[in-house]
Amino acid sequence: MDFEWMKDFLEGMLKPLAATMVVIMAVLLSYLQKLGLESEMIYSIARAFLQLSIIGFVLQFIFSRENSLWIILAYLFMVSVAGYTAGQRAKHVPRGKYVAGASILAGTSVTMFLLLVLHVFPFTPRYIIPVAGMMVGNAMTVTGVTMKRLRDDIRTQMNLVETALALGATPRQATLQQVKRALVIALSPVLDNAKTVGLISLPGAMTGLIMGGASPLEAIQLQIVVMNMLIGASTVSSIMSTYLCWPSFFTKTFQLETKVFTVE
Repeated sequence: MDFEWMKDFLEGMLKPLAATMVVIMAVLLSYLQKLGLESEMIYSIARAFLQLSIIGFVLQFIFSRENSLWIILAYLFMVSVAGYTAGQRAKHVPRGKYVAGASILAGTSVTMFLLLVLHVFPFTPRYIIPVAGMMVGNAMTVTGVTMKRLRDDIRTQMNLVETALALGATPRQATLQQVKRALVIALSPVLDNAKTVGLISLPGAMTGLIMGGASPLEAIQLQIVVMNMLIGASTVSSIMSTYLCWPSFFTKTFQLETKVFTVE
């Protein structure tokens, strides 16, 4: 049996292992400053090391198969994990994990479909899985913030919302300001990142290409595509989450579901 690939993998892991010295420095600083983060730092880097090693083998397997089914399964797995994580952030939103998962699926799938139709990326594992991962991760953060912020804002302004409902406003009309505020707050970091990209920091995709040997011009072209798709997927996902939250925020008679907003 040919174990050459394993030898290459182990040799390639020497630099990542050497880089853990930086984490050891952080652990020592945490200890000296009595921050109490030493165990969490060690656990976090060990978990990241293990997860990335496993996903590396999984992606190697998928890339070698060039099978559309594996692309879809990997994408759905990422969406499921992202939905669960975003739902945890908005834990007071009923069925938050399902709402987040459906919103992330909608935003990223629509964006991916457009990219494929426009022939920006070919439908191959080497392109689709990394691109989907970036979109899903970004949509996860934005969706979680949107859901949490929307619920919290309605909770603090229940009297205003109930007054609007009593005057005949629909749930959308009664919570229009809260929805706008939640969306603006959630999407602002994505937009700010787009405004400052290349000026303050070089994003991961661009940096990876340059370090991999691509020219800076090629890296810039890809990064522009990445920023566009992140804004598109995040916007669709966050807006979708506000619509999917309503069934649990209001009763069938269009009144606030008070039990949703009484929990701290």
